[in-house]
Amino acid sequence: MNTKCRADSEEETAFQTARREASEEIGLPDTNANLPPPFRVEHLCELPANLAKTELVVRPCVALLHGYDPRTGLTADPEVSLIPTLDAREVAAVFTAPLLGFLKSRLGQDEWYQGSWSLWHNENWKKYTIYVYVYVCMWMHQFFVRQNSNTSATEVYRIFGMTARILVDAARLGYAQEPEFEHNSHFGDEEMIAKLRRLGRLSAVRKPSDQLTRQTMEKAAKLS
Repeated sequence: MNTKCRADSEEETAFQTARREASEEIGLPDTNANLPPPFRVEHLCELPANLAKTELVVRPCVALLHGYDPRTGLTADPEVSLIPTLDAREVAAVFTAPLLGFLKSRLGQDEWYQGSWSLWHNENWKKYTIYVYVYVCMWMHQFFVRQNSNTSATEVYRIFGMTARILVDAARLGYAQEPEFEHNSHFGDEEMIAKLRRLGRLSAVRKPSDQLTRQTMEKAAKLS
């Protein structure tokens, strides 16, 4: 699970926000008590926060959906028993893919990865698009699912922007490996987020006009 969403209040934790939004956006129950047996969600960790140009701070949450209950011996496949219910206003697709596919791929380099450097946070910033093989993918109007657990993934799905960056960072941490392409070495944007808050930005209440300009970023970058 890797959920990007917005807290309802300052008291709501990142994982509480992630569970609530996952319930609203893809129909995953927001507590383990509401999950059908034998499923349960195990919270694994939070990743360093990421900063969007729209002045939103995104705290990625990583969790594992278990389909086996050691107490009862029950087992089930979530891709069969927990079919997502997508909110078209919030979610384009839900997919299942090998995490290692965000570091390397059996696709050709030109087919798998596209990237370019730009100036963001007053430093060089890598933007990339990654194409991964998926086992299960549900779009708003289509649903592809593997036939059995031994079937090789054959569908290719495109991931880009902040979602791609977060998944690459999660794979880097999980496998203790670096990707087979150029990337920013640091994780998240915690340092820049702290500097912007010192300037009075990133408040709990946002105005529709809030946007991080180059001038604001340069001013924040000069803070020691």
